[in-house]
Amino acid sequence: MDHNYPSEYSTDVQGEVTSQESTLAGVRAIVSKLEADLHSKGITLSGRIIHVTHYLPIITALKQNSDNGFVAPISPPKTPVADIVTLEAERAHHAVTTASSAESVQTPLSPTAGTDCPPEGSSSSKWLLSPRRGHTAMISGIRSLSSTHEQILLAWTGDIETGHGGSSQTHKSSVPAATLTDEDKITLEAEISNYTSPLDLGEGKKKVNYVPVFLDDKVAHGHYEGYCKTILWPLFHYLLWEDIATEVPSESKHWNAYVQANEAYAQKLAEIYRPGDLIWVHDYHLLLLPRIFKSISKATADAYVGLFIHTPFPSSEIFRCLPRRKEILDGMLGANLVVFQKFSYGRHFGSSCVRVCGYESVHGGIDVAGQITRILHCSVGVDADRISQDILRPGVAPKLATLRSLYEGKKIIIARDKLDVVKGIVQKLKAFEKLLKDYPQWRGKVAMIQVTSPSLTDAPKLERQVSELVAHINGEFGSLDFIPVHHYHQTIKKDDFYALLSVADLALITPLRDGMNTTSMEYVICQQQTNKAPLILSEFMGISHTMAEALQINPWDLGGVASMINRALLMPEEERASRQAALYKVVTTHTSHTWAAILVRMLLSQIGTENMAHHTPYMDQSSLEKSYATASRRLLLFDYDGTLTPIVKVPSMAVPSEATLQALEKLSEDPRNLVYIISGRDSGFLEHHLGHLKNIGFSAEHGCFLREPGSTTWKNLTETLDMSWMPEVEELFEYYTEVITNITLLLSVQALTFRQRTTGSFIEMKKSSITWHYRAADPEWGLFQCKQCLDLLENNLVPKRPIEVLIGKKNLEVRPMAINKGEIVKRILYNNPKAEFVFCAGDDKTDEDMFRALCTLFTIGSTSATMEPPASAKLIDGEENAKDPVSLALTREGLFSTA
Repeated sequence: MDHNYPSEYSTDVQGEVTSQESTLAGVRAIVSKLEADLHSKGITLSGRIIHVTHYLPIITALKQNSDNGFVAPISPPKTPVADIVTLEAERAHHAVTTASSAESVQTPLSPTAGTDCPPEGSSSSKWLLSPRRGHTAMISGIRSLSSTHEQILLAWTGDIETGHGGSSQTHKSSVPAATLTDEDKITLEAEISNYTSPLDLGEGKKKVNYVPVFLDDKVAHGHYEGYCKTILWPLFHYLLWEDIATEVPSESKHWNAYVQANEAYAQKLAEIYRPGDLIWVHDYHLLLLPRIFKSISKATADAYVGLFIHTPFPSSEIFRCLPRRKEILDGMLGANLVVFQKFSYGRHFGSSCVRVCGYESVHGGIDVAGQITRILHCSVGVDADRISQDILRPGVAPKLATLRSLYEGKKIIIARDKLDVVKGIVQKLKAFEKLLKDYPQWRGKVAMIQVTSPSLTDAPKLERQVSELVAHINGEFGSLDFIPVHHYHQTIKKDDFYALLSVADLALITPLRDGMNTTSMEYVICQQQTNKAPLILSEFMGISHTMAEALQINPWDLGGVASMINRALLMPEEERASRQAALYKVVTTHTSHTWAAILVRMLLSQIGTENMAHHTPYMDQSSLEKSYATASRRLLLFDYDGTLTPIVKVPSMAVPSEATLQALEKLSEDPRNLVYIISGRDSGFLEHHLGHLKNIGFSAEHGCFLREPGSTTWKNLTETLDMSWMPEVEELFEYYTEVITNITLLLSVQALTFRQRTTGSFIEMKKSSITWHYRAADPEWGLFQCKQCLDLLENNLVPKRPIEVLIGKKNLEVRPMAINKGEIVKRILYNNPKAEFVFCAGDDKTDEDMFRALCTLFTIGSTSATMEPPASAKLIDGEENAKDPVSLALTREGLFSTA
């Protein structure tokens, strides 16, 4: 039912990019204002932003020489290969004798941009540090924030390699993590901390501080190649495991490594954390980290944590296939804010939280035990300024000219993807084949250059399938002097890449599922100075909603893709220019720098908001024990459901355990203790399960009935109240309930349908209140019906009747006004002013009344409290006996609660 999901996840002021945020300067102005407002409220901000990512943007190598005592095996260096443009030129001078041999030769890896900068390291150091290629959009966004905030990037070191002085031609092997001594780790951490990438510095930028996380090899690779790549990655891209593997991977095999890695990151984060830091956790590698980090200490419990998911997030029907689904969701919900690439991913996440965990959705987020985790969306951009500079590199223009001469008179379609099943390469090639079949006029006049970057995990089956398809198309439609498809399975040079993007007449990017795709944005920037050629994008990409002027297709619809390619190749120049202008504005405005600044703004917007997600603070156990031991009079107040017993689907099954009964009896036998159970249950239920505990007081139906300790009679606080509203509320609840209570009146089909609105819901009638439960109903439909019912109550009955509506856990309760748990707590405290120690425990929204009553006893700066007679005391004891204020012996130090 994801398509029927309620509208809580619609974007609002905090979720969308406003007109003021159309520029980086505008976003930064908002950030500055938010920070000033928070400072004026006394909220501490450190000025630091900590980013936690999978691995550092640094390649670490150990010098291989006799001085450091480590000698790695030597292998022959890789043979340098020619670049793509050179290969294309060679092809033009050789005849192709058979169609099958026309398939492009798969070449070894070319030198990449990652080797543009020489490794750093002093001559006396045993370590070599150099830039790591990958995640350029995220890293450039992080670096851009250094102009306004101190940036700390915490991540795994990656495998530590070995090499001679950083020579790019030397074969590198990995140093086993177990062989690193504590001294090695200390010196390497210092080297990494002092490392400065050439990209870190720029106008107004400050150095980014890098903090390494050291992982055992088994944990590191079980975490990434194991759980992340074989379990989470396929699932997040809508691939069930048996669809992509001959052997279904064992989910439990790598789970422990995933947990241990997340714990290692969390511990390192806690070491460097300062109160007031902003923390951003990035991507699916670290989904458990927010919850683990916040549970470490009191300080971390109130940290400001955001989680950004770079990948897609699947529908709840797919996600619920994950065996560890609840642990993953609970880990994510430890963050104050979870941000996705697009709105639908956030909707899927919210739906999964409701359906899998049973949590409730509220406006813009998920309610977990009274704490709200907000859900927003913001797509990533690219570093447009850097790309604009890179396409002017001296090596690009000659290659561009060579490609133009090679393909003179022909249309060029460019496609670049990682060799991964989710990238839709097979479907793309089949669509190109259909183009040549359905539109024969393009035969010999259009060529596709498909570059597939090697994946981190080998996919021999997919590689073979792609090669066979390429050979088939070239054999079917090629000739001695023309090859329709050129396939290069290699990582290409930056100059080659930008030359290809600049010369193209069309870019074809058709993943089956994808989050961020930088190639499409780089293509738009490259085309600004050349052809202004159109772009075809899959509608299943995280950036498809921002690239609205691209031609969007369903990659599974081969005929539709072929038709769209034909349309793009024939597109009039005026339309091409118009679409290019719109796309160029988007790409150069919503950059990686803007994205990073918006994330800061989003997290700052959550600070100080009511119910911001955090762990319930740890109680100071020593202070609690000391206060309890020294108090001459103690007051202990307990909720029932969720506190003394677990929450269950069938309310009658919530029975206290033997251990709970023994603990209550022991507490109540102490003459200095006064114990009350304050519940929403009716008096009959409490009598049945707890009535034998004579020294305990009871409050039933949220304060409507009271039984004092040592008494057997119940006092009804509602006797003098107007209760004529109950039949009206019951009738309304019946409208939303599946139970047909008056079958003789429901003879028509219309009436029958009228009464069967929420399957699984039921009405609980009490003496002074009515509760509608929907715990057993479909979670999303039940919540939707709850909101509809609440709207009717608040707009039709509440204004006219002396009632209030209480929203509980999967229920709605209507009760008399001015009767609630808070009023009962006030009455108990009013009658026991000598209590020096108060402990109040609850878990639900209904318990907030108790917490609020206690928290408002002390005004700001005061150490003592005086109570006016509460309304409940007047109802029970009479006006004449409850008219004078009383001074309380309780101090702030003696008050403890689970609020």
